[in-house]
Amino acid sequence: MSLVSRYTRIALAVSALSVVAACGKKPDAAAAGAPPPPEVAIVTVSQGPLAISNELPGRLEATRTAQVRARVPGIILKRTFREGSDVKAGDVLFRIDPAPLQAAYASAQAALARAQATAAQAGAKAKRYQPLVEINAISKQEYDDAIASQKTADADVLTAQAARQTAALNLGYATVTAPISGRIGLALVTEGALVGQGDATPLALIQQLDPIYVNLTQSSNEVLDLQRSLADGKLKGIGTGQAKVTLTTDDGRPYGQAGKLLFSDMSVDQSTGAITLRAEFPNPKRTLLPGMYVRAKLEQAVDENAIVLPQQAVVRDLNGSIAMVVGPDNKVAPRPIVTGASQGNTWIIKDGLKPGDRVIVEGLQKVKPGATVTVVPWQDPSKAQKPAAAQGAPAPAAPAAQTKAN
Repeated sequence: MSLVSRYTRIALAVSALSVVAACGKKPDAAAAGAPPPPEVAIVTVSQGPLAISNELPGRLEATRTAQVRARVPGIILKRTFREGSDVKAGDVLFRIDPAPLQAAYASAQAALARAQATAAQAGAKAKRYQPLVEINAISKQEYDDAIASQKTADADVLTAQAARQTAALNLGYATVTAPISGRIGLALVTEGALVGQGDATPLALIQQLDPIYVNLTQSSNEVLDLQRSLADGKLKGIGTGQAKVTLTTDDGRPYGQAGKLLFSDMSVDQSTGAITLRAEFPNPKRTLLPGMYVRAKLEQAVDENAIVLPQQAVVRDLNGSIAMVVGPDNKVAPRPIVTGASQGNTWIIKDGLKPGDRVIVEGLQKVKPGATVTVVPWQDPSKAQKPAAAQGAPAPAAPAAQTKAN
């Protein structure tokens, strides 16, 4: 036997043994290389009270508005306020030339004095005639004429008193004062302007800005749906004056103070099909101005047994909405659901889920129906970061997230 043949047989034997050894270790190697079940974050469904709110468009409006007008004719002598400042009721705003009005008052005063003198003379005459008519020294007609003259003179005194009062009022109107407290705008006239000729000339506008109104509009269909849900007992009404209103300005920033709903209009606008609601907000810093466009979130009812899900847990397809539910055996199964309105970053679930169901929020892209998963509680980032921001430290791990409404 040649040396080459011997080496060939040894090599073949070693190869065979290697194959056998490899076949014997194959199951252990496969087991060692199998990937673990994917990890997903879940929420456990629960029921709880949830305030049903609607986001409505609106415009701001001053709670009180007063047009300052000239009530007597004359020349503006002086403007005594600073435009854009806050004024109080009774503050002097303009001074109109009082000279003609003072002359009119003096004339009325003189007319009153003359009427009073005439009345005194007529009264004395009637008093002298009374004993004379009793002894027939004068005729009854003469006495009656004296009494009539006395009454006419007394009436003239009343007329002169009214004229003097009118002249005094006009003289007072020469000093134009603020009818209400608030913020005054631009002066509509300047010194030297002739005002009050045939009409009450506008001089300025005062608006009361604290508190301030917001006029909201809501679709009549939404109002009807809400009324039906309240009537059927699906929702619970909020007590009068307890409806909370929050505001977002046109630049997307939330307003720091909450308001209250004052009333809802009793009629529907025929051109828009909407109902007007009015809310009131405190405005101590005058940051809200009349005419500004805002959006308000209005709490109108409470769902005592609401189920909500984070919006990212809801999958939508051509057939509707689906939630991926993890069963007791940690296997994934799709569940058709019916969603309602959105509340912040959550959906209200009308049908398809019950308390205790475990729904996948994060990791949906890693699973498919029937797959086995490893579950961990989902942590709401918005809630987990608040303590960290307050303490300047990393946020601690949150417990299992619940969908119970606050």
